[in-house]
Amino acid sequence: MLISIVITVRNEEKYISYLLDSLVIQEQPFEIIIVDAHSTDRTREIVKEYQEKYDFIHLYEKGGSRGVGRNYGVEKASGDYVAFTDGDDLVNPFWLREIRKSFQDGADVVAGRTIYIGYGPWEKLERVELFYRGFDVTYPSCNLAYRKSLFEEIGGFDPWFVTAEDIDLNMRAVDHGAKMVYNPNAIVYHRTRDSFYAFAKQAFWNGYGRKQLTLKHGRLWGKYKPSNMINPSQLSFWGSIRLVFAMMGYLACKLYGDRP
Repeated sequence: MLISIVITVRNEEKYISYLLDSLVIQEQPFEIIIVDAHSTDRTREIVKEYQEKYDFIHLYEKGGSRGVGRNYGVEKASGDYVAFTDGDDLVNPFWLREIRKSFQDGADVVAGRTIYIGYGPWEKLERVELFYRGFDVTYPSCNLAYRKSLFEEIGGFDPWFVTAEDIDLNMRAVDHGAKMVYNPNAIVYHRTRDSFYAFAKQAFWNGYGRKQLTLKHGRLWGKYKPSNMINPSQLSFWGSIRLVFAMMGYLACKLYGDRP
C-alpha cells in the first residue's frame, strides 16, 4: 500500500529538517511530496539536500492557499492513499504504520492524534470541536489521511478557504458517506506558535475560517458541544485571549468575506 505524504511549506527552514528526519524512517512503501509556496529562506535548499539521499522525496513549487498547494501535491501523488502533515511538525516513528492499519481495516479517512508542543499554556488549549452527522470533523490536516479516490471524488480542498479547509473537506467526506476513523496511535507532534503575534494571528484566521464554513454550509452553531466550548482550557486566560481574536476574525469575515 503506497501512501503519498503531501506537505505544503513556506519559509520552514527552521523546522523542515526535523520533519524530514521523522518521515524518512517511516514504514515503507511511501513517498514524500513537498509543495513549496515560493519560500524566501533556505527551505528548498534543505529539501534538495534530502532529495540527494532519498529518491522518494519530490519537491515542487506552487503558490496560493494551503488548499491550492495540497491539491497540487495530490495531483502529483502516485499512491492510492494520501496523508497530510505540516512543515513544522514531527511525526511518531509508527505514524504511517498506524495509518496504513486503519486503511487496511476499511477506513476511507484516517485522523490521528495531534499532540501540541511548545509554550506550556498554549499546549493545553483544546480544539473547539464541531460535530457533523455524528462525526467530529475538526480533526486537523496536520494529521489526516484520505483514500485518494475519495479525495478526488469530493473535489479536494476548497482553495477559497483561508483556514478551516480541512473541516470543510471532512464535512464533504461525511456527506459522501465516507468511513472516518480516529486512530490515537497515529501521532503527530504539532508546534504551537512561537510568539504572541503569531498566536493572535492564528486565532484571528481560525475565527475567519469558522465564519467561512457558515457562509458555505449554513448555520453551524448547533453542531458545537456547549460543554466543550466552556471547558477550563477555553475559559483560561489564554483561552479567552484566543476567543477574542477569533471573534474578531469571525466578524471580519461576516462583514467583508465573500460567499464561495
